[in-house]
Amino acid sequence: MRVLLATDAWVPQINGVVRTYLRLREELALMGTELVVLEPSQFRCIPCPSYPEIPLALPARRRCARFIEDAQADTIHIATEGPVGWMVRAWCLRHGVPFTTSFHTRFADYASARWPVPQSWGYAFQRYFHAPSAGVMVATRSLSADLSERGFQRLRPWTRGVDMDLFRPSRERLFGPGPVFLYVGRVAVEKNIEAFLSLDLPGVKVVVGDGPQLGELRARYPSVTFAGVRQGEDLAAAYASADVFVFPSLTDTFGMVLLEAIASGVPVAAFPATGPKDIIVSGVSGVLGSDLRAAAMAALDLDRDLVRQAAEAFTWRAAAQLFLDNVESALEQECDAPVIEGRDLKPVRLRAQ
Repeated sequence: MRVLLATDAWVPQINGVVRTYLRLREELALMGTELVVLEPSQFRCIPCPSYPEIPLALPARRRCARFIEDAQADTIHIATEGPVGWMVRAWCLRHGVPFTTSFHTRFADYASARWPVPQSWGYAFQRYFHAPSAGVMVATRSLSADLSERGFQRLRPWTRGVDMDLFRPSRERLFGPGPVFLYVGRVAVEKNIEAFLSLDLPGVKVVVGDGPQLGELRARYPSVTFAGVRQGEDLAAAYASADVFVFPSLTDTFGMVLLEAIASGVPVAAFPATGPKDIIVSGVSGVLGSDLRAAAMAALDLDRDLVRQAAEAFTWRAAAQLFLDNVESALEQECDAPVIEGRDLKPVRLRAQ
């Protein structure tokens, strides 16, 4: 089987969406499925406003169509609501080809955090994008419930996995004797990082990552260790060196960093928001509460062996199989459904027979 993935987030970007699909591609290959990727580097691009390191593809309808046709894929999955996603969405609708999508990012919340834009506008935009999808994959139950209340339809669960071999406990201490309170992720206003940095905590605060707010926060909090971007074994070592992983975000839809932390045996302190409340068992793998300082201090007392065990329920093989199950069942239902006026659905398989 061959799946065409359309995504505006791809290497060299470093974020949860990119890492999800890189690992999904590996797991699908082991299962006999090829993931063919259409991403921004295949088009002319401009820098994204406020995030110049993120390229935005310029519309190229013919190039997009040629790639899709040459890929000879069995099915199409659209990961993002950016220019690449819109081009592939338009091609599918023009040709009556059903497709699936994923809801990865609360762009409505991100936009309202940076500009005076009502959240309702952003959600209306995303709802319109996903409306023709045969199945919208979401990472958590709480996110599914929230989106359902906002009018999104055909929602399907799709969890994530964690590499238990890479992310593992260690006695190595990179940032001093501690206690070490760690944040890993994008350094941007929508991540609510100052809710962590402003806390009165003992020991050391460490931030791993990069982003548009890095310079501002580094100047405002000179006592914080900003360790830059880390990947692979260096990232795993940073996790394992921490005593508590602090996750201040209120807008993430999942938070792969939560799984990486608990796989490293590091308990999580977080607000009871979407993502943490779906992944973390408060009092076992972390502490959730509206008082982030109290949660961070309480997390210091948790059993790191039990924290590690909590991550074992999340495997990439199971996540890849669920992705395939979602694609197949969603598209079967779409093709079996009554034809919508003005929309003549073609068979799911795009590959030449």
